[in-house]
Amino acid sequence: MLFFRCWRAFWCAVCLLFGASIAKAQPVQARNPVTVDAGMSSRVLACTACHGPEGRATPYGYYPRIAGKPAGYLYHQLLNFRDGRRSYPQMTYLLEHLPDAYLREMAEHFASLDVPYVPPPALPLPPAVEERGRRLVLEGDGARGIPACVQCHGASMTGVAPSVPGLLGLPRDYLNSQLGAWQTAQRRGTAPDCMARVAKRLTPDDVSAVSAWLATRPVPQGGKPARAFAGPLPWACGGVGGAIVQEAQQ
Repeated sequence: MLFFRCWRAFWCAVCLLFGASIAKAQPVQARNPVTVDAGMSSRVLACTACHGPEGRATPYGYYPRIAGKPAGYLYHQLLNFRDGRRSYPQMTYLLEHLPDAYLREMAEHFASLDVPYVPPPALPLPPAVEERGRRLVLEGDGARGIPACVQCHGASMTGVAPSVPGLLGLPRDYLNSQLGAWQTAQRRGTAPDCMARVAKRLTPDDVSAVSAWLATRPVPQGGKPARAFAGPLPWACGGVGGAIVQEAQQ
């Protein structure tokens, strides 16, 4: 297993450098709309090296699935990596010279892929941890001002098109790290940053319970995102289309 991980890390580095060399070849002014080639296979080699064939992720660790995610979400995350709102040097180096139009085409490519999800891992949870995670995801915690995850990420937790991602089918380690990144401002969204506001109200035990519960749920409906929110969002949230609730920061 150690040999496999080392070899995989080496291949990721090679593909990142290959992708970066393509990116660096773009003119400096390439943030303007450009015409790009239609073939996607060579353009996404650096993505699939780490995110798995067709972007469906791998069972070996941290990298999340990107296949079938809402296009708007994928596009804004590519922008966030490129423009410094998310901190992961390999992604920033790969994307720093790519134009908006190029990133949008990549996002739409992965969003269009309809590939099956693997079954969730067998991860026995203590009853108290499982109940805590379930309650926070489905009900929130009104006493602490924490909305339920399903209020924004959809009743089936498969996301809401075009900009809200699903929470199922992701590794526990990835979910943990992203909640931690919002708590420490290593990950930021378009203002008002509602996820940062939620994450900062979660305790370490909350984060552990939520990520464990989500990681062990099967993915319904093929992971397809909902087409609209079931109701108004609990807080104002930047980067999300549709009606939002504007209220004072608490």
